[in-house]
Amino acid sequence: MDELFALLSAVKDGEVTEADAIKRLSRSPHWVWVAMDPVYKLILAVDVGDRTLAMAQHLVHQVTQVLAPDCAPLFLTDGFREYLTALVGHYGQWIQPERRQAKGPKPKPRWMPLPGLLYAQVVKLYRRRRIAGVKHRVIFGARETIESILAKRGWKINTAFIERLNLDFRQHVAAIGRRVNTLCKHEAGLRQQLALFHTYHNFVLPHASLRLPLSETTSTRRWQARTPAMAAGLTDHIWSLREVLRFRVPPWPRPHVE
Repeated sequence: MDELFALLSAVKDGEVTEADAIKRLSRSPHWVWVAMDPVYKLILAVDVGDRTLAMAQHLVHQVTQVLAPDCAPLFLTDGFREYLTALVGHYGQWIQPERRQAKGPKPKPRWMPLPGLLYAQVVKLYRRRRIAGVKHRVIFGARETIESILAKRGWKINTAFIERLNLDFRQHVAAIGRRVNTLCKHEAGLRQQLALFHTYHNFVLPHASLRLPLSETTSTRRWQARTPAMAAGLTDHIWSLREVLRFRVPPWPRPHVE
């Protein structure tokens, strides 16, 4: 999980004077929150908001909604401290502490992280606005356990996967590109662009690391291209953008109210 910085412009042509426009054209900062599965390169959740605990909790909640029940994967994030609270809030349980004294009131239950929760942070150290070093901090779980899980795929503790995904966001979503004149005027427009890229990335855009060798090379093709959604078993083919835009989402079942 990670966040990337975005800028929005809230000034429309002709609505204010030139002096007022210059004064109001201080672009409002927003953060794009992203969670992805590095195995299948699948984007799990995308959101827009301030860099706060509430947004961290909302992102983690979205991730838990798309995972299987009782699934607690290995989480890797940057050094933003609110992730810790958000993860413990969703992957925790009440524990009754043991009595330390024979007399006195019974200890109150404490909310503690699940024993199987694995979480590590990649903390970047800055000096004069430049990265001076990187520190790996294991928050929950044993370092040996986390490193052994990552070593099976030849990985180490890092956030390089999602940082590469952040670059894809900036290259495909015009509103958050660097040094562009295509900024959104409102948060709603940014959300719409992100929602489209979310689906485009998962269902339309093949990923080179997900391709499979063809068993029978009857043609010049040697590889089967796959999208993150195909690798995760969500679909059996590469979607076209036309297919995405014409897809009719089934109506959401309304909760029964007695």
